[in-house]
Amino acid sequence: MSARLLDGQALAGRIQEEIRPKVAEFIAHHGRPPGLAIVLVGQNPASEIYVRNKLKLGRDVGFRADLERLPEMASIDEVLALVERLNGSDAHDGILVQSPLPKALGAEAGSRVFDAIAPEKDVDGLTPVNVRRLVQGRPALVACTPSGIIELLVRESVPIAGRRACVIGRSDIVGKPMALLLLQRDATVTICHSKTPNLSAVSREADILVAAVGRAGLVTKAFVKPGATVIDVGMNTVTDAGLAAQLFPEGHPRLARFRERGSMLVGDVHPEVSEVAGALTPVPGGVGPLTVTLLMMNTLRAARARVGVAGGLRAAGR
Repeated sequence: MSARLLDGQALAGRIQEEIRPKVAEFIAHHGRPPGLAIVLVGQNPASEIYVRNKLKLGRDVGFRADLERLPEMASIDEVLALVERLNGSDAHDGILVQSPLPKALGAEAGSRVFDAIAPEKDVDGLTPVNVRRLVQGRPALVACTPSGIIELLVRESVPIAGRRACVIGRSDIVGKPMALLLLQRDATVTICHSKTPNLSAVSREADILVAAVGRAGLVTKAFVKPGATVIDVGMNTVTDAGLAAQLFPEGHPRLARFRERGSMLVGDVHPEVSEVAGALTPVPGGVGPLTVTLLMMNTLRAARARVGVAGGLRAAGR
């Protein structure tokens, strides 16, 4: 069998088209666009690309999208002061602090900065208030990648209720909220990680398998129940020729492109999984575009909630 590809890029485009008229309606009623502020500290090359894409999409759908940049050597107090200023801004409904923060800020910088964001503007869904609401199934802003995956599963008519789901990865931004969202849609959920014994045997029981560990090609056919839906969250840059050859057979066009460029982007799921899965997200073009699009949806929800419009925030997982 050959897995059905779940086209996240196409769905992201459809959701963006749904957002645009809602933004226009918001502007007509409130005299301003929804506002998104992105805080970027330092000059991480990958972060520069991610932020540029987020700003572009925000402006494309009609938002006010502002970059608030601080230098590499900014202090934690300067970052916190900037977040506090944005908390009080009437023009900004959403605040996103781009990760990772520079190491010079200290090991606890991420927690301190995310905790400082006003929960009603926390479009990444990382503040303790929004995490607590997610756990309780109450209206909340929820992390964008898991929210995007739920949108994909629902709109692609993948059954969730009553199914077994396995999430490989326990990060605060993907693994944990993903498990909670699946649980709230009545799946029976297992969370796996690096200490899970017999990982492939556990994941092979799942009807829905979400791989979010950041290890290229970890999930092979041995991990996958025939016919399962496999969601690949991994975004791994491969530069090793030996690993590239393990992922793609001789003569494969992606291996040829790797040899031309010296690198390629792959997921956590080995390409061979397409031979046994029922449905599979590609990398690139799967979860990534949905993550950025759900950031826009969260910003619109936050804006509507701030002005008291019905249908702003909604119960997590619903």
